[in-house]
Amino acid sequence: MSVVRERREHVEILRIDRPEAKNAINDVVAHALEDALDDIESDTAVRVVVITGTGDTFSAGADLKMVAAGNSDAFITKRGGFAGFVARDFPKPVVAAVNGTAVAGGFEIALACDFIVASERAAFADTHLRVGVFPGPVLLDLPRRIGMPRARELSLTGNFVDAETAARIGIANHVVPHDELLPFTLSVARAIAEQDPTMVAAVRRAWDATENVPLTEAARLHLEHAAASATNRSGADIAAHRDAVLSRSREQRGTGG
Repeated sequence: MSVVRERREHVEILRIDRPEAKNAINDVVAHALEDALDDIESDTAVRVVVITGTGDTFSAGADLKMVAAGNSDAFITKRGGFAGFVARDFPKPVVAAVNGTAVAGGFEIALACDFIVASERAAFADTHLRVGVFPGPVLLDLPRRIGMPRARELSLTGNFVDAETAARIGIANHVVPHDELLPFTLSVARAIAEQDPTMVAAVRRAWDATENVPLTEAARLHLEHAAASATNRSGADIAAHRDAVLSRSREQRGTGG
């Protein structure tokens, strides 16, 4: 089996399951990820996707035996490019739960997600140049995460960064004890799944449209997206939601009043 699927309420877990090859991505894995996302895209019961790996590796990237044999075209999916492109432009939130090393194409899959939660055992590296392969979407996504100077250093050196460093420089949002990785990530995913999925999709589209756009143009695009996503909720409905938010705030802060 190349990708294991598991449903937890409104969250679908996709586990890259090729531990004998450090979860390296071959054509079977790439297309299995794509097929799973195709199913999930049309499944209204799924609101958030979590991608993780089996064993002590998230993914070692492309299967270099296939690359060396000249079979790179086998990785191409209809969403375009290597597996790192599979999660790009997906209409539902995708969270990476990085359980170990995420290297080259494996790093790209994690970066294609909305954000990353890392195990304390996680490590990240862009090793494309070290193996003589031109980088994929890491060249686009990494500078947007951590800035161009740091991205250039990581890609040009091929050096690994540990989980704590990854969190400090902006690759990962959270670092958690290894045994708590999936429970913690699921708690975050469930919080996202509680939101109106139509509004979530609209907000993500607005982020995509305004990222790295000059402020004046970004403001114009934001107003367009806001107008297109306007709701007709009543004042009473909004007030009820506000009261629920205040109640949740008291629970999270451990206050009773």
